[in-house]
Amino acid sequence: MIKKIKDNMEEHIGEEVKIIFNGGRNRIEEYNAVITQMYDFVFVVKLNNEVNELKSFTYSDVLTQTVEIYYK
Repeated sequence: MIKKIKDNMEEHIGEEVKIIFNGGRNRIEEYNAVITQMYDFVFVVKLNNEVNELKSFTYSDVLTQTVEIYYK
């Protein structure tokens, strides 16, 4: 399953995506970001904000639906 997630995300490197992160206890964060880098266990996104902040997530987060990714 994780291989399928990685393969799908590789097609969208450099594209803008919407990420919804469920941090638990009603803490949900939404980001508009660009997938910039992919590694063996994590991927990095650059947020579209004034600071151009970087965030990293694991492919397991996507698998367990802690992180949802919507391609534009």
